[in-house]
Amino acid sequence: MTTEMQEIAITEEKPLLPGQPDPAKDAEAAARILLDQGQEHSIETPHGLLHVTLHGTSNTRRPAILTFHDVGLDSKSCFSPLFKFEEMQEIVKNFTLVHIDAPGQEEGAATYPMGYQYPSMEQIAEMIPAVLTYFNFRSVIGVGVGAGAYILSRFTMIHPDSVEGLVLVNIDPQARGWMDWAAQKDLNLSHFAIEEMSANADLVKSHRDRISKAPNLINIELFWRGYNSRRDLILDRTSNFKCPVMLVVGDQAPYEEAAVECNSKLDPTTTSFLKMADAGGLPQLTQPSKLTEAFKYFIQGMGYMASSVMTRLSRSRTTSLSSSYSMEGERERSRTLSQSSQGGQMPPSPSHTMEVSC
Repeated sequence: MTTEMQEIAITEEKPLLPGQPDPAKDAEAAARILLDQGQEHSIETPHGLLHVTLHGTSNTRRPAILTFHDVGLDSKSCFSPLFKFEEMQEIVKNFTLVHIDAPGQEEGAATYPMGYQYPSMEQIAEMIPAVLTYFNFRSVIGVGVGAGAYILSRFTMIHPDSVEGLVLVNIDPQARGWMDWAAQKDLNLSHFAIEEMSANADLVKSHRDRISKAPNLINIELFWRGYNSRRDLILDRTSNFKCPVMLVVGDQAPYEEAAVECNSKLDPTTTSFLKMADAGGLPQLTQPSKLTEAFKYFIQGMGYMASSVMTRLSRSRTTSLSSSYSMEGERERSRTLSQSSQGGQMPPSPSHTMEVSC
């Protein structure tokens, strides 16, 4: 019997030299960058194209969080500080996040030609169902600021089964008269109260610079005019929104009175009113921590993220919540809750009005 010797080639795995690229790590880094930047889509709708940015995957088991920005901002400048905030990541990793830019408002958008007929606020609301169809979303949790809050309200009234919850920051349901429009015709300053112009001078300057240097300023002005030409939202606490609603406004915001009036017309058993102390017209930019905490409570009240622990407020200090509710359809009594959260307390009921001073 003969024995055959076989040669076996052994390949030595040499460690990477300092400075030598690692393909696996490079691919992982590229994937993280893509996830952070989101996937951009141009979606055809009955009234033109919409620019939409998707973060995460199209997971249809939970509602997507769908945002709509205010006039003078785009989805990035309006929402990035909030949704990139550290404590917001617990929410972001559990939901698909979808940012909608109003027509012609996205970064790098082509300028509309002279005489272009910009869609009305109602028509923009009618463009949103195409986004849900495109991504195969059954429902969403809407988060809107200013004009975006108005547009999402319109959408929710028309398609109540598509919206599981609604967060409306600086909602103004009333169309402005000519005198009101003239008083706030300076788009640079429309988001800020007088106190905030001095308290947040850097933010005001940044906002002014962004608008004055915008290459698509004509598009911004068209959106601004359309918003100021909007129709009133006819609010009735018995028939408007079929989902939980959280109204948010800063106590120094120029929209405070409008938000309070809106709150008085909604069903108190499904509406939370969050008035943020020492906050102006852009609380999602200036106080993302407070808004993140309130958003977590809101989502928990809807039955999602039940195991989430309220971190910041429980670590730092007692939160004073001023809560009012309805009895036989009218808000007849109020009480102040001093809540020292130790991680085991239930979130406030959706029917409560909260004034957070923290």
